[in-house]
Amino acid sequence: MPYIKQPKRVLFSKIIDAVRTQFKGFEKEIDKGDINYIITCIMKEYINIKGKSYSTSNDLIGILECAKLELYRRFIAPYEDEKIKENGDVY
Repeated sequence: MPYIKQPKRVLFSKIIDAVRTQFKGFEKEIDKGDINYIITCIMKEYINIKGKSYSTSNDLIGILECAKLELYRRFIAPYEDEKIKENGDVY
């Protein structure tokens, strides 16, 4: 889960704000490849810090899977619910 304690959020908010700043003005140009690149660079740095191992690889796969599930739970499922109300269910 991405719900880390507030002191760490303060530290990471500087990084996240820098990314947001870089995105401003490029909203139309940013695509899935750009996001994939950013995520891959972050994971590569995690490997550099933690070392190449099964455990590190397992950590990263778990992180990606949980991030995927969180994205679905928080953003995609509510969007789908809106569309069901708007257009009707599939059955």
